[in-house]
Amino acid sequence: MGEKVVAGAFDLSDRQRYRDKLRQCLTGLERLLAQQRFDRPKNLMGLEIELNLAGADGLPKMLNGQVLERIASRDFQTELAMFNLEVNIAPHRLGSRVFDRLAEELRTSLAYAHRKAGEVDAGIVMIGILPTLDRDDLVSSNLSDVDRYTLLNDQIVAARGEDFTLEIDGVERLSCTSKSIVPEAACTSVQLHLQVTPARFADVWNAAQAVAAAQIAVGANSPFLFGRELWRESRPPLFQQATDTRPPELKAQGVRPRTWFGERWISSAYELFEENLRYYPALLPICDEEDPLEVLAAGGVPKLAELVLHNGTIYRWNRPVYGIADGVPHLRVENRVLPAGPTVTDVVANAAFYYGVVRALAEDSRPVWTRMPFEAAAANFDAACRHGIDARLQWPRRGRLGGTTEVDAVNLVRDELLPLAEAGLDAWGVEPADRDLYLGIIEERCRRRTNGASWQVATFHRALEAGLPRDAALAATTRRYAELMRQGDPAHTWPVGLPEPVPLG
Repeated sequence: MGEKVVAGAFDLSDRQRYRDKLRQCLTGLERLLAQQRFDRPKNLMGLEIELNLAGADGLPKMLNGQVLERIASRDFQTELAMFNLEVNIAPHRLGSRVFDRLAEELRTSLAYAHRKAGEVDAGIVMIGILPTLDRDDLVSSNLSDVDRYTLLNDQIVAARGEDFTLEIDGVERLSCTSKSIVPEAACTSVQLHLQVTPARFADVWNAAQAVAAAQIAVGANSPFLFGRELWRESRPPLFQQATDTRPPELKAQGVRPRTWFGERWISSAYELFEENLRYYPALLPICDEEDPLEVLAAGGVPKLAELVLHNGTIYRWNRPVYGIADGVPHLRVENRVLPAGPTVTDVVANAAFYYGVVRALAEDSRPVWTRMPFEAAAANFDAACRHGIDARLQWPRRGRLGGTTEVDAVNLVRDELLPLAEAGLDAWGVEPADRDLYLGIIEERCRRRTNGASWQVATFHRALEAGLPRDAALAATTRRYAELMRQGDPAHTWPVGLPEPVPLG
């Protein structure tokens, strides 16, 4: 990001120059699409997981710099706050025993990271929101020591011009303010990437949008924030509010938030990038020296650096990604809806469900997005975040009647989406043993109506009933969660409650 990241200042001409470069990049993308320069189908998937650092007491540890130094692997990187890390798994070809291989790689990487974190009395916790986080943990002094995070924080704060308001009305109510974007660091997620051809992009993105609510319903794992029990998946409202550049007046005018679900089905990837330019002013107007149109005219592949940087500051739950591998451009759909955890097995089961059902929905002769209003998909996403595995969702009726009907999320997943996911994984060439193992975990969650969020809530309330104060109950729940996470059995099998009475004091 160059010298200006260090300087942390932009002058008035920077934004106009950046806007001009963005338009050039968009034109470059349009020409690349018209010239059919994009990579051929490779069935490639990728995965990133954001992680928390916590001590043996279950409380967050602000030690990511020291832990990363000890891990000494490019697979692990910083994230926004000092209690965060991110692990990146190299792309895999979808097919065969890919999910077992993925699970083994993740277990090996996380076990190694946990051992290294132990050298500074910390440990890895894979969870949507660490229940023991306090407001005092989420302050700008705990930003990771990386210039781009400081600069991003400064630009979002400047764009907003006032404190951020966090208001989530769930089982309990949270209402507070923040002077920085650091509360967003509480949100730790799994990001699933799928490389697609331009011709398939819109179908895959629309399918991912349609199924996002079902993903959240079965995978929710973030019921607590600042000691309050909120939504079963509290990350989306927290993320939106913690990065919201709009004061109330701009909200009233209908200005779009930088974190959003979207507002319509699409017919091409280009539409999403064009929408970025139309709706969102630059947060980081840093210009690259490349002239993308000159590179194209010379037969090269432009980096489209400004377009990529701008896209990275707009937090769609399903985000388009432009990348270059081995000198060839490609497009990816980045699915960002899922929380981290609870276990590696759960993460891989969530991935198998997503890749299977998206393939089947994208290839359906009567696509779900032609039979369901986009507003219903957006409302479904909200309902799933609020209620998790107990959500009720709108879904197209079967047969010729048309329209939508309201169904239990678990029934929708079990009766309709899991058979689609099975067909989708078969189409990818995934081995039946992998398919049945991981989709079976999703089916069992539905049968027992249990996921990470419901386990956390039930265990927390058991601890309260046993006489623990709230903070102690949250810490005990977190410690038990971390213990079971490392044992590795999927969360729907976890016994509710603490293993033995915890003495008071």
